[in-house]
Amino acid sequence: RSDIKMQYKQLRVWNLKLSDAGIYTCEYSTHKVRTSLHIFKLTISLDGLFLQNEVPELILIQNSSSPLPDLSITLFDSNNNLVTPELQNKSRQKYIVNLKKLETMDSGTWVCQVHSDSPLINQNISFAVKVLGFQNPDLERKYATVDSTVTLSWHLNFQKIKWKEGFTGQLNWKQQEGGKSYDLLDFNVTAQGQLHETKKSNNLLFEIPESKPESTIEVKLPRVHFNHSGQYQCQLEYQGRHAQSKIELVVMKVSANPAGPLSRGANMTLTCQVSGPLPPNVYLRWERVNGTKMDIKNSEQHEVKLEVNISAAGMWSCHLIEDSDKKISFHYHVEEASVWINYVIIGASIGGSLLAFALGCLCIISGISWHRRRQRAKRMAQARQHLLEKKTCQCQQ
Repeated sequence: RSDIKMQYKQLRVWNLKLSDAGIYTCEYSTHKVRTSLHIFKLTISLDGLFLQNEVPELILIQNSSSPLPDLSITLFDSNNNLVTPELQNKSRQKYIVNLKKLETMDSGTWVCQVHSDSPLINQNISFAVKVLGFQNPDLERKYATVDSTVTLSWHLNFQKIKWKEGFTGQLNWKQQEGGKSYDLLDFNVTAQGQLHETKKSNNLLFEIPESKPESTIEVKLPRVHFNHSGQYQCQLEYQGRHAQSKIELVVMKVSANPAGPLSRGANMTLTCQVSGPLPPNVYLRWERVNGTKMDIKNSEQHEVKLEVNISAAGMWSCHLIEDSDKKISFHYHVEEASVWINYVIIGASIGGSLLAFALGCLCIISGISWHRRRQRAKRMAQARQHLLEKKTCQCQQ
């Protein structure tokens, strides 16, 4: 592992090992020159191939012929930001540090800066870090209205860091935390670095879009139902380790009671409801299009159902608002009943009232007649009794 260039009086050693540290002496005639070789060895756990949220372990070992110096270690990530590691073990020969939890954006070349005052050492050691995972937020929330089309996407970064094959994953769905999970699709990476997806049998109607960016997992719900809400989790597996990303789908629906056209002078209750709990910065709002401030009603914090009582027809909109930004809107057109329908309703009401009055009068008349007949029958019975008693008296005389 070495050779000598006599012309330049140079000794070249490659593939250095820790045992190569020491004092090297060059003798030429009566001259002797000594050089001390100090060697560092830097290793990173898992060969520098990580999934997101994993914590790398960095080991720095030094060796020299002289007493080992006390080193200070400074780390810089791939974006040249200073990283403060957690020191696990420290001896003059071996330093073990834990880095922060990794994110996909941490992929790249890191630098370990080694410093010592005596002897003077300023050494930069670079090492590669590859972080495979999802570029989505830790928990993404997506909103949709009933009967709309929604596409859920998970973006992997394996193409960016040129990971070819060896990882698999799956996408599953459950309506609530701790509920039953349904597998939607499996995926893996081919030797050419392409994603291959397999749809699994399930009760949820969805599609896998054909045209989409590389390294993207997508499912399309062509017509969202209220019970399609819940957690959609995409899980990635590599060498027995896992990384996952969740999308929470919240679905909105609107209903009216009573349903149908609104009659003049009548009231209707509009209900706007979402399928899951809302964070503090999200709320519902009912408002009438081209209406006044009196036609606006907001939900309370964490309220998932908002009702409004209306007496005016027109276009009413329910908005889901996050930090003053309208995420989705559901428009509900309240039709006004036609004039003839109003007349029919009024006539039916008047007719019903007259019919009820007539039935009441009839009942009263029938009651009076029945009472009179009963009184007459009672008087006739008394007369017959009186006559019978009179005839009995005459016979006795």
